[in-house]
Amino acid sequence: PSDASQEVTWTSSNPSVVAVDEVGLLFAKSLGSATITATSNAITSSGENLSATCDVVVSRRYSYNNDVNQDGAVTAADVTALYDYLLTGNMSYITTSDVNDDGAVNAADVTSVYEELLNGTTGGGSIVVEYEVNGVKFNMVRVEGGTFMMGATEEQGGETPANERPVHEVTLSSFFIGETEVTQELWKAVMGSSYFSNPSNHKGDLFPVEQVTWSKCNTFISNLNQMTGMTFRMPTEAEWEYAARGGQKSLGYKYSGSDNIDDVAWYNGNAGGATHEVKTKAPNELGIYDMSGNVWEWCQDIYGSYSADAQTNPTGATSGSYRVMRGGKYDGVSDNCRVSYRNYQKASYSHAVLGLRLVLSEE
Repeated sequence: PSDASQEVTWTSSNPSVVAVDEVGLLFAKSLGSATITATSNAITSSGENLSATCDVVVSRRYSYNNDVNQDGAVTAADVTALYDYLLTGNMSYITTSDVNDDGAVNAADVTSVYEELLNGTTGGGSIVVEYEVNGVKFNMVRVEGGTFMMGATEEQGGETPANERPVHEVTLSSFFIGETEVTQELWKAVMGSSYFSNPSNHKGDLFPVEQVTWSKCNTFISNLNQMTGMTFRMPTEAEWEYAARGGQKSLGYKYSGSDNIDDVAWYNGNAGGATHEVKTKAPNELGIYDMSGNVWEWCQDIYGSYSADAQTNPTGATSGSYRVMRGGKYDGVSDNCRVSYRNYQKASYSHAVLGLRLVLSEE
């Protein structure tokens, strides 16, 4: 308003999707759409209040887990930020403060941050982006770029296969990776809901899709990109290993998220001869699930031997007949589930132990 005595009231038609505060700052709460209305107490010549509207669509939503104030670390300042909101309603930071995602901001969210500070709970501080396709939501976790040693590093044990050597330095740009393997419900949302559109042997919406060839996975990704306007792809082998190791938050585990395989993986020692729903084991340091065990995951790369030379954003061999698979499987031995273990198959190969995970380059 040009007159300081005038006041503006902000409202949202769908505050569960987009909330708005008293100064017009918008907060994406979930995927969907809403109309934001600004109404002034100024009166027009026709006797009506001045108002304006704006339609808002939330097509993807960022959350920050326990990093409430978004400073890149989970510290006592995040607890203070939550208390500040609970006591005063002050939301000077761009986040929902619903840390545990239960639909309310309350003392349980403070407890969640305290637990990470006291116990080192994994996943805190990671940026997560939510997408939706035909009613099916899926999350992508941001992996901060950095440099790591790729291959059979010391914690992997002394009898690793020769194809994991030489250990070499790799530098990667930041990217987003699927919080889980592609599930059957996401596959059907993209490829069709008929029984025949889901090739999986072990059926279940929240089970990983499997029995998919490398080529069929690329068809799925192409369709997904057309539906979302994004550029999803499969990970490079280097991106896969870096994310499995925990990126810059890596604690140097043998498996993805632990040295105790039963904490993080479905394999032949506990799976009972079948795949399991995603997110039923503990995540790794970045909050990513099932990178050890459950099903092998296709990578984009052509399989080839390692070089001792340092590399930046490597994309694999330039020629060859096989594509890389990573992560291990539900009926495989624990060794397959190590973060440096490599496997490969022809692009036409499919099996009930083989699925995929999505990656998105940072824009």
